[in-house]
Amino acid sequence: MGLPTQILTLPLAPLRGPVWVLERLVETAGDEYYDPAPVQRELADLERALLAGEIDDETFDRREDELLDRLDEIRAHRQQTGT
Repeated sequence: MGLPTQILTLPLAPLRGPVWVLERLVETAGDEYYDPAPVQRELADLERALLAGEIDDETFDRREDELLDRLDEIRAHRQQTGT
């Protein structure tokens, strides 16, 4: 960024800090949303609940399908973004 650009964008200077913070927040939220670890933990907890007799097969199957779909979504996103 050259001096003329800095001078022309000087009135926008007070917005640069909050915009940067907002960009980091969005980035962090996306990283957390597309983290497979919580979904994998939930799958393990779900299996433990089934084995302990806390839930029935139907509940397990329904919730497992939802979690596996979520993992597919995460994998597709990671392939798309290259992460």
